[in-house]
Amino acid sequence: MSKTQISTDQAPAPAHTFSQGVTKNGLLQVSGQGPVDPATNEYLFAGDVAAQTTQTLRNVEAILAAGGAGLGDVLMLRVYLAKREDFAAMNDAYGAFLTERLGPGDVLPCRTTVMVELPREEMLVEIDALAVLS
Repeated sequence: MSKTQISTDQAPAPAHTFSQGVTKNGLLQVSGQGPVDPATNEYLFAGDVAAQTTQTLRNVEAILAAGGAGLGDVLMLRVYLAKREDFAAMNDAYGAFLTERLGPGDVLPCRTTVMVELPREEMLVEIDALAVLS
């Protein structure tokens, strides 16, 4: 089975040479997303990791939807944080977003969180996702 590129104007356009998402064999991989406004491609919420986390998850969710999936289909979310001290605020925003979006029978996705240097100074968080298509 061949790979299929997923693209939507509801999430930021890729800034470099990669796809927003790719499907193959019933899986959907969403590329790492940041706190970018899809309409303007501007980075949002400088210095506010909670607001950046929420915007980043909105962008991930938009690509999932474009690929025929939702947060309930996600097996794994990987969170990349620029600062260790932002973990608690990111975790609170992440938890609130998922709690609001997932249904009562949905199982929370797995998650890995790592501290890294991100591509843009204003980025405090980046998140990617792996989902199974129904």
